[in-house]
Amino acid sequence: MSAGDQKNGGDKPEGPAPAAEVWPEVERAERLARGAALKWASGVFCRPEHLERLSQYRKRESQRTASIHTRLKSMVQSYLEGVGWGLEQLREARVELSQVSQALKKAGLESDRNSEGVKSLERLREVSVQHRQLVAAVSNLPRLYSVRGMVLETERLVESRRLLEAHARLMDLERWQDDILWQLHGAAGSAGSSLSPEDRQLVDQYFSGVGQLVEALAKELWAVVSSALALARQNPTPFVSAVRIVEREEALDRALQQDRGGAAGRPLPPGRPRCWRASFFQVLEEAVSARFRSVSYLHTRGPGLAGHLSALQHGIMADLATVRHLLEHCVPAHYQLTAAYLRASHRCLHAHLAQVSSWDLESGEIFAVLNWVLHIYNSPDMMGHPELVAEMEKEDLGPLISTEGLEQLQNKYVQSVRKSVSEWMHKALQVELQDWQRDQEPDTDHEGFYQTSLPTIITQMLEENARVALMIGASLRDQTIQMGLYEMENLLNRFREALVEFGKEHRRDPSSSKSKFYLHYLLASISNCIILKKSTESLQQQQSSRSAGRFSRTPPNPLAALDRAVRRACRLVMDQLLTDLQPFLPGLLTRPWLVQGDPTPKLCRVLEHHLELYGRVRPPCRQRLQEEAQWLTVVEYVRALMQKRFVCRGADERKQLAQRMLQDDQLLREVFHGLEAEGSVPEVNPVALLPVIADFIRLKDPHMLTLEVSGLAAKYPDISDEHVSVLLDIRGDVSRDVRGSVLDLLEQSAPPLPAGYRPIFTDILVPPSTMAFCLPTAKCA
Repeated sequence: MSAGDQKNGGDKPEGPAPAAEVWPEVERAERLARGAALKWASGVFCRPEHLERLSQYRKRESQRTASIHTRLKSMVQSYLEGVGWGLEQLREARVELSQVSQALKKAGLESDRNSEGVKSLERLREVSVQHRQLVAAVSNLPRLYSVRGMVLETERLVESRRLLEAHARLMDLERWQDDILWQLHGAAGSAGSSLSPEDRQLVDQYFSGVGQLVEALAKELWAVVSSALALARQNPTPFVSAVRIVEREEALDRALQQDRGGAAGRPLPPGRPRCWRASFFQVLEEAVSARFRSVSYLHTRGPGLAGHLSALQHGIMADLATVRHLLEHCVPAHYQLTAAYLRASHRCLHAHLAQVSSWDLESGEIFAVLNWVLHIYNSPDMMGHPELVAEMEKEDLGPLISTEGLEQLQNKYVQSVRKSVSEWMHKALQVELQDWQRDQEPDTDHEGFYQTSLPTIITQMLEENARVALMIGASLRDQTIQMGLYEMENLLNRFREALVEFGKEHRRDPSSSKSKFYLHYLLASISNCIILKKSTESLQQQQSSRSAGRFSRTPPNPLAALDRAVRRACRLVMDQLLTDLQPFLPGLLTRPWLVQGDPTPKLCRVLEHHLELYGRVRPPCRQRLQEEAQWLTVVEYVRALMQKRFVCRGADERKQLAQRMLQDDQLLREVFHGLEAEGSVPEVNPVALLPVIADFIRLKDPHMLTLEVSGLAAKYPDISDEHVSVLLDIRGDVSRDVRGSVLDLLEQSAPPLPAGYRPIFTDILVPPSTMAFCLPTAKCA
């Protein structure tokens, strides 16, 4: 049916109209609208007086309904107009498509008729191709016959290093080869095929010597470039010729790539692009690295490594001077030959030093490498030279050894130094042990203090290692000091064990000649520890504050090891003092002593001798030894009293005993007067205990003992009821009731030990009482 028929017959019904179909959505919308209207009306007209405004609401809703109908009609009309315009466009497109289809059919018929005419021209095309091939062959015959002669001539020029002339001939040969290949390729393309393998093989056979000439010329070029430094000082002409040839080749590569870069264009000649400029710099770098290839492990061991690095420095700087002043003027400016030589030297040095670092180097060799890398290489005498800095920034070269490589090298240095330090410390300790066996006093310093060679050796060794490490850097110094402190701690632990063994040997044979100066060397050991303590504190102060957290191991504590060694040595000194006092202690507080007072002066002479020797010890250990000697003397004196060797039989003996104890106290005070002069009297003076005990024994009224004991307990809170009971027994006049009240008072008023109080009675054990017979009384039980 046509469009006109549709238009004319569109309004004529063909049969009765079907019943209107009602959509469920319409019914639902109508119900919702009615419900909403009823809800609105019930809200508006909820009262009778509201009906007066019914006409107003009706008018307003009528106007709104009319407006909505108008907008709906306008929208439907616009939609219908758009549909009509679209249908008209579709009709026009259908007419145009039918016209194009008819034109394509006509073109296909014309093409079929023309293809029959082309077949008659195939023979003419074949004849044309053959004609062009014959013309090419005739025109290239003279060149083909002269190829072999030109190849021989070019070989002669290359061998005589007439490089520019040889390169010109080589370029002619390559141009002929390229022209012939292109003519054959064009003829084959005209015939609708590609160049046959037979034709290419024939051309390659004629020009077989060209490829060999290229290789020979390149070999001569690179030989000239690799010896450029030597030629620059004698005759730079061959080097200049080589650079000109490289630039010719580079320009030819660019021209060929620009002219023949397309996929359908003329193909590149064989072996192109040659990229001889990149090869030039590669050969230059190989020439730089050649000086490092002949270096062997044996030639650079020990002092030879430092000499080798020094030779490298002078050789590289001499080569750079030659490149900067001579070769730089023989090449184009864009070559930046000095910068290229710098980069090549840096890369070769990086590889060479990595090889050197992998060897089993000793500490001196590692120091030479680190010093050369960190200080000499970047100094103004080498890469930091102002003229070289202007050529290239240091950041462009990068580090000569990576951060990880430097850390490994420094760790290797520290381990090597540690091995050496450990060996030297072991030898120094062995020498110290041998000195202890000498039959003479230890040496003294300018202040008169005992000393041996041990602290001097250790201190100088550690300080020297720290000073040398600081020449490399603060980090290496901190590692070296840390290592030295570890080794110091180990040495002091072994030193303390040696002191213990030294004391055992002396106790086994105290009368031998080796034990004659036993005490003197113990005192020298204490002075040595004081010197080592000062050295240790000095080393710890040299360490950087940030170095403490860099070490994963537990930090060394040589000061604690020093304190343990000093304590052990002081204990041995006190043991020796006790041994020397032991022959006189049994005579104390006996009846002969009470009458004659004989052992005390001898005991004081022993103390004076020891205190005189203690004066050869450096402070503060000198004061410590004197205090310990004072403490030991009083403890042993009171211990002798606690043994009840003498029990008073009356008031006269008590008075006499107290007077003798006061006399002994005066003698001891005269012996220890140096302590008071130096102001090092301890907080609890043990000598002051003797007058207190003397007053306790001398007291006439036993009923006042309660008050006396309370004062004694206040001064010495560690005194026990056993000690007081012995003192009461020594008096010999205390009744059972007084004893009971005194002991009860002591038990009830036992005060706690104050802070910083050093117990004295705790070290004095009361010997158990021996009774021949004991009644089983309640008190005894």
